[in-house]
Amino acid sequence: MNSYIDTRPKKRSLTLKGHRTSVTLEDDFWRAFRAIASEKSVAVNTLAAEIDAERGTESGLATAIRLYVLRHFQAIANDQTQPQAQAS
Repeated sequence: MNSYIDTRPKKRSLTLKGHRTSVTLEDDFWRAFRAIASEKSVAVNTLAAEIDAERGTESGLATAIRLYVLRHFQAIANDQTQPQAQAS
């Protein structure tokens, strides 16, 4: 089964600094973003506001969210591939 059949990004609404805005993300990124927010016990809007504050002007919010999600899971993968220190 091809998991790339419907990968078109969809607009999602967020509230940042009291203002409604939208980001266009693929479902997989949106689900991962929501899962990260849940894992951190913060609202999606709160996590989006943190990313927005740190992103600067070089990229849009949707790109910044995608990169945040990617880096989050890269960090997990790196942690899992590092040899574990043995307890003495």
